[in-house]
Amino acid sequence: MRDADGYSAFEIATFPVGRVAFALGFAGLLPQVAAALLAGLGYFSGGAIAVGYAALILSFLGGMWWGLAMFLRLGQGVLVALAVVPSLIAGTLAAFAFVHLPSALVALGSAILLTLPVDRWLTTRGLAPPNWMALRIPLSVGLGTLTIIAGLLAA
Repeated sequence: MRDADGYSAFEIATFPVGRVAFALGFAGLLPQVAAALLAGLGYFSGGAIAVGYAALILSFLGGMWWGLAMFLRLGQGVLVALAVVPSLIAGTLAAFAFVHLPSALVALGSAILLTLPVDRWLTTRGLAPPNWMALRIPLSVGLGTLTIIAGLLAA
């Protein structure tokens, strides 16, 4: 199937993720490093910042999936349905942080780690760039782990 410009989803996904995206992606781990350090130093704000940032990025991941879904004619509904789940989870866990911050952080970190099977599915279907997992694995593992660490330090 081809889109209005004559490209299939596979052809669109054959362009690799560029170096700038990799650099900015890894730079995106720095706020969570700072938040975890603040939590480790006993500052409540560290945990609060970690919740906000993790929820923001989790929602962003869903937004990326939504964007990839827009190239599909068949199966678009499945992917857009999956794409809204991260925002729903992020919002729920951000609200739960008011009840128990450490548990919310551990759950958010775990949710970020659980985005990897969807990213892998996108790659195997040819819906994501060929080097997508080279970006997604270290970023999701990094952010998920840092968020869980912030939760443990905030306890």
